[in-house]
Amino acid sequence: MKIYVSADIEGTTGIAHRDEIIKGKTDYAEFQKQMTAEVAAACEGALDAGASEIVVKDAHDTARNIIVAKLPEKVRIIREWSQHPYSMLQGLDESFDAVIMTGYHAKAGTDTNPLAHTITGSLSFIKVNGKYISEFLLGAYTAALVGVPVVLVTGDKGLCREVSEMNPEISTVAVSEGVGASTFAIHPNVAVRTIKEVAKKVLSGDFSKCRINLPGHFEVEVGYKEHKKAYKMSFYPGARLVEPHVIRFESDDYFEVLRTLMFTL
Repeated sequence: MKIYVSADIEGTTGIAHRDEIIKGKTDYAEFQKQMTAEVAAACEGALDAGASEIVVKDAHDTARNIIVAKLPEKVRIIREWSQHPYSMLQGLDESFDAVIMTGYHAKAGTDTNPLAHTITGSLSFIKVNGKYISEFLLGAYTAALVGVPVVLVTGDKGLCREVSEMNPEISTVAVSEGVGASTFAIHPNVAVRTIKEVAKKVLSGDFSKCRINLPGHFEVEVGYKEHKKAYKMSFYPGARLVEPHVIRFESDDYFEVLRTLMFTL
């Protein structure tokens, strides 16, 4: 098996504040270690299930967060951003058997993670076909584009509920629950142990039902917090301003959606 792991940080166990996710802040180092431990646990579970190759994408902010030496030696890691439209799943292709997402978080406009957002804090929302979407769903559609199922997602309880509502066959590990500006989190060691166990279990079984189908058409709306940015981005080919803070574009090709988002976010 060849496994792809996309790793974010806001859905890492215990995180509740921006100072815990920004490189250089005093509180960052503790949660950098926990992010790394959760990624390593997913990789170890995959190896125990028989994985022969694992690629990890550091997919948070600078994309230079994971402590590489703490990962299993069979892992290859992608750091920094190439600016390819696949973004948080850069390098994913048809040769992979499954995708795991660790440390993912609730979408913009929700209250289940105090750091909830979609891609960047400058956005109010992204909608696809009338539905507010998360970074998980953006990535799940990317995986579907190349025919690879997402089999496990770890993060906050709200995100895990979204995943299960979309496809209950996808395994989840909820490590925290946001309440206002706070989080209720399980013990970090329990999170690591559980992620490893669930990764091994799902990859040892039949995960073909984790596949999702792409819509045949995409109507995308991007809501910006600043109207001047929406105005500027409305001049991207195919985009149009539909409200002072909102642009809209459409395509039958999801790669074109990703390409447009790359240049309008």
